[in-house]
Amino acid sequence: MLLTIDVGNTNTVLGLFEGKDLSRSWRIKTDAHSTADEIMLTFRGLLADGPEISGIALCSTVPAVLREMRTMFADYWPDVPAIIVEPGTKTGVPILTDNPREVGADRIVNTLAAHHYFGGPCVVVDFGTSTNLDVVSAKGEFLGGALAPGIEISLDALAARAAQLRKVELVLPRSVIGKNTVEALQSGALYGFAGQVDGLVDRIEAEIGELTAVIATGGLAPLVVDVSSRITDHVPELTLQGLRLVYDKNV
Repeated sequence: MLLTIDVGNTNTVLGLFEGKDLSRSWRIKTDAHSTADEIMLTFRGLLADGPEISGIALCSTVPAVLREMRTMFADYWPDVPAIIVEPGTKTGVPILTDNPREVGADRIVNTLAAHHYFGGPCVVVDFGTSTNLDVVSAKGEFLGGALAPGIEISLDALAARAAQLRKVELVLPRSVIGKNTVEALQSGALYGFAGQVDGLVDRIEAEIGELTAVIATGGLAPLVVDVSSRITDHVPELTLQGLRLVYDKNV
């Protein structure tokens, strides 16, 4: 079985693949202070009584966790082929930006998966700690994109800076026009972020031409998918699928 690991700033997502099929996935909190041994204890709990791991594919946006993951692989899975997506890893994705080395590995992996399954040009919208819009050309090139604060950290900042506002549950309010403070915050967050994404996609399409798809992924995507007019597909496991594709290209 192939173990895929997507380490994000807030959450880490793990997936087990049997061939091309994702058989199981988990989402756990990312802790930048965890040691290799502590991470392995968590993994052992999740993978207990499961099939033997025959390969690993990893991408990480947290350098401290990436360092501990390398140690964990060397200490606990020394004979298992491990592919880490970083500069120099073969992905098949040309990166057409000013400084390709600064592009997050997860964005490259998402580009690969999006072009593999949807063709292009297309846009991947990754709703996580930040909201990333990644633009994929018809040839599968990473053209760049847009980065915005994520939904949760935006609400956290608002609650921290406004004395009479507070954190609220992120569910759709009764209507766009909130009748109380909670509903007004929910409306601004969910409809506001949907409008932000829709507006950016409109501008991207005006620059590169008609899009084949706008794919939503990331832990917060379900909050926005149903109220966005431009998102065409929701693929929660897009990054894990991309990691599987990278592994196949390298092993």
